[in-house]
Formats: sequence, C-alpha cells, structure tokens
Amino acid sequence: MAWSYEAELRARLEREQNFVGDCGGHLRFALAYPNSYRVGMSNLGIHIIYGLLNSRRDVACERFFLPEASTLEKISRANVPLLSLETQTPLQKFQVVGFAVSFEPDYFNVVKMLKLGKINPRSSERTDLDPIIIAGGPCATFNPAPLAEIFDAFVVGEGEVILPPLIDEIIATEHLPRSQRLERLSRLAGVYVPKFPRRVARQWLTDLDSSPAHSTILTDDAEFNMYLLETARGCGRHCRFCMAGYCFRKPRNRSLDVLKKNIADAKKFGKKIGLMGAAISDYPQIDALCKFISDARLQMSVASFRADSVTAELVQSLAASGLKTLTIAPEVGSDKMRAVVNKGLTEENIFTAVELGLKSNIKNFRLYFMVGLPFEELGDVEAIAELSARVKKFCGGRLTLSVNPFVPKPFTPFQWAPFAQKKYLDAAFKLLRGALKSIRGVEIISESVRSAQVQAILARGDRALSRIVAQSESVQDFRQNFKAAGLDEDFYLRGRDFDENLPWDFLEQGFTKKYLLDEFKRAAALKSTPKCFDGCTRCGVCKAHGFGGAI
Repeated sequence: MAWSYEAELRARLEREQNFVGDCGGHLRFALAYPNSYRVGMSNLGIHIIYGLLNSRRDVACERFFLPEASTLEKISRANVPLLSLETQTPLQKFQVVGFAVSFEPDYFNVVKMLKLGKINPRSSERTDLDPIIIAGGPCATFNPAPLAEIFDAFVVGEGEVILPPLIDEIIATEHLPRSQRLERLSRLAGVYVPKFPRRVARQWLTDLDSSPAHSTILTDDAEFNMYLLETARGCGRHCRFCMAGYCFRKPRNRSLDVLKKNIADAKKFGKKIGLMGAAISDYPQIDALCKFISDARLQMSVASFRADSVTAELVQSLAASGLKTLTIAPEVGSDKMRAVVNKGLTEENIFTAVELGLKSNIKNFRLYFMVGLPFEELGDVEAIAELSARVKKFCGGRLTLSVNPFVPKPFTPFQWAPFAQKKYLDAAFKLLRGALKSIRGVEIISESVRSAQVQAILARGDRALSRIVAQSESVQDFRQNFKAAGLDEDFYLRGRDFDENLPWDFLEQGFTKKYLLDEFKRAAALKSTPKCFDGCTRCGVCKAHGFGGAI
C-alpha cells in the first residue's frame, strides 16, 4: 500500500484518548510544537492551551508537530504541506498559528515547520492572506529579539490570562488589514508585537485553582507516558543562574483538594501520575499528596525535587512506582560555588537524599552539574569530581553525571556574565573525566560545547540574529549563515557592561535591573581570587577578562 501522510496522522490520532474531534469553531487556531510528537505531547503547556482554546465555541484548535525524520523525507519528496493532526488540514489554512517554544535549538524547527506549511518565515513578507504567527513559552518570550523577524506577536506571560483577550481581538479585527490588526494586538497587556514595540509587562495567573493544568489528551506515544498534573508554579529559591527563580519568583500552589479531584478524575485512564512543578518537594502538602496517590493505587513520577526538602514519603512513593534512578541537582561541587549561585544545598542535604533513596531500595543515582559558571575555577571542577566520587562510594550503585556548560540567561543575575571560553570548558571536562575514569560504575554525559555556544548566542542575542534564524533550519545552517553574515561570535558570548542596553530591557518581569545587579555583586563578593590558567577563562571579574563591569 502506498504511503499516505494523512493516513499516518489518522493512525496516530486513533491511539489517543480525549482529543477534540469536532473542530467547527469560527477561528481556526493551529497549536504548533517545534519538535517531535513524542516530545510535544509530554509538554504540559500544550495540553493546557489545547484545553483552554477548545473550551471556546468560537475557536477550533488543532495540533501540529515536527514530523519524524522518515516522514519529513517522504513529505519533501511528495511536496506535501504540513498537516494538522485532528483534521489533516494544511498549516496555511489556519487564521492563527501559535508556537510553544521552550528551548533555543527549537528556533530552527519553527522555521522548518513554517516552510513545510508553505508560510514565509519572515513576518515582513507575509500578506493579509497569511496566518498571524504567535510565540509563547519561556525562551522565546524572555528575549524575543532573535525571533523578532519571524513572529508577528509574542505572548509574554501565562496563556490563561493573555489568550482570551488576544483571541477576542483577533476575531474582532479579522476584517482589517494585517498591519492594523497587529497594531491593535500590541495594545493588549502581555502582548509584544515587534512591528509596534512598546514596554510589555509579564502577566500572571493569580489563582491556579481557577484554571486546570493537567493532561487533556492521553497517548502511549508520549516521551512521558503519564497523566501530567501541575502542583505549583514559580520558585522561591532564586538560584542566580535560573530564569524560573526570577521570572516566576512567587510560588503559587494548587490546593490539595483540587489536586485530589484531578487525580480521582485521572484514575480511569490508569496512567502514572506525573507531578509537574519547579520543585515538587517544595509543595507544602507533598506527603499528603503522595499518600493520596498511593491510596488510589496509582503510580507517580516527579519533574524535579530539591534535595533539601525531599521527604521519605516522596522517595518511598517514587520507589513504589518503579523508579530505579534517583536524580539530584547539586549543580556545583564546592561550598564557594554553592554560595555564588545561591543554590542553598549542603553536602549533608545531598547525602541525606541519597540515603533516603537507598532505604527505599533505589540503588542508581543521577547528578546534574554545570561548568563555566561565573567566578568558577578549575579547583571548583575538581570539587565536582570529589563530591561525585564520595556519592559513588556511599551509594554503591551506578552513578550518572550530567554535566553541561553554563549558558547565561536573560533576567537572571548572571545575565551580564560571559559564556566561558571553549579552551576553559575543554580543560574542565578533561579534568572531570580524568579524575573519575578509574571509578567503575560512573558515567559522564554532556552536551557539546559548540551546541551550548549556539544556545548562549541565541539566549542573549539581539535583533540582528533574527535575520539569521529566519533562514536557518538547523544548528549547522545557523553557524554557516552566522559566519556568512560577518557576525562576531565573541561579541555574543562576551560579558555585558552593567550600563549596557540589553535586548530584553523593554520587558517588565516584576523586579528591577538594579535588583539583579545587586544580586550579581553579592555573588561576586562570595568568590575567591580567580586564577587564570594558560588561556584566560573570561571568568567575569575584570575588563581584562572580557567583562565590562567593575565589581
């Protein structure tokens, strides 16, 4: 039988529960995730927005995902446009296309999907007949500049608050020319339109209980084959490297009663409950929640937990649900760096968490670390190796280290810091691997330095980058186009002056730039005197290291 793209999509749809089959709303909204179906269906935001939009009688929301490599090849060969999952309708037939963009490397998948959908990736070259292209998600809206020439508008904040008036305005202005419609959208709270730039304040959902946040569609084909359920938003920990700790500063918890009702409703699906949040162990009633899930005879998993707030009840519930490897994120190895990044963990917290795992018969552990942080020295990398060796000796089981280069992010105290030089990062990884190579049962996995460099360029990039992104369908394309455009890699990877205008300064996140700067200076006061090895680390201490601010 000949291959059919439509048949492939219908077959996938048949394996789902709870998708919306009647898509007869007045406004056709394409909800696009710029990665595979398996990854996209594990993103809770997709479920939330899908449920929110399809709860309206005037909107029909359908999903689009980046096809798998084998399907992409067939689509290209047959010159078939990108089709929706629900009704196999071409992307260009929708009035609005909304992308949920969570990671910088997915910027290139946005371009690829628009081209597959027969839509011009350049906003300025689209006409009144083209859809309005919108972006949401953390990376895209903390610094929209590298995507400014692709998207018509950005949703800056939480969709439950911004999307209802945004949809109303799109429907009300459908008779107007494109430029007038975008100008009207730019007046809405939480909406940034690059063509009509204004200061934009992030919008928040004040009462989480008022809006559901759980899986709306169930499938065995997701990366996380679970019923996803959000316990809380925000994080009060304020690790200095983390956007969530600053842009979602105030923790907001769902009530235990609402979560219990959600879990009771989920029981009929027989799925493992996947608890989502910045730090599940920080949920005030985590033990009661775990007990309720256990009493319902359901299994559970968590997105993350803090080693200093994890409880025996939580670890026991995870073990009873079949967890074989417990994940802890120390991030750094030395007391100095723990103070610098404001992680708030002690070695005692880490070993207590490991001990709780062992008591629950969990024998394998994964530790997350970063290298190349501001004020870090190679001695601090040695401390990662020493800590890891002690954890391995203590647990006895398999230990996996996930170690990645630090990428400075907007709206964090480290937004001014440089991305560490490749020579330093190579030395750090060499040191780490050399120190642990003789210990059996230890595995080190890491992202490539080159890949992290691209993320760093995009994370703090300016509008000049958007022209490059708009013509790039992969990291390789981007590197070639970046070089061909004569742009300077060191310019984008450098430290920033404290008085420099940053591409994201027009966004308001609920705190001042001075506050972030004061936090950076607190971190600097906790450092020891850095010692540069042969080839400066650009550690961020003085102008001689490529850092423009005086500390």
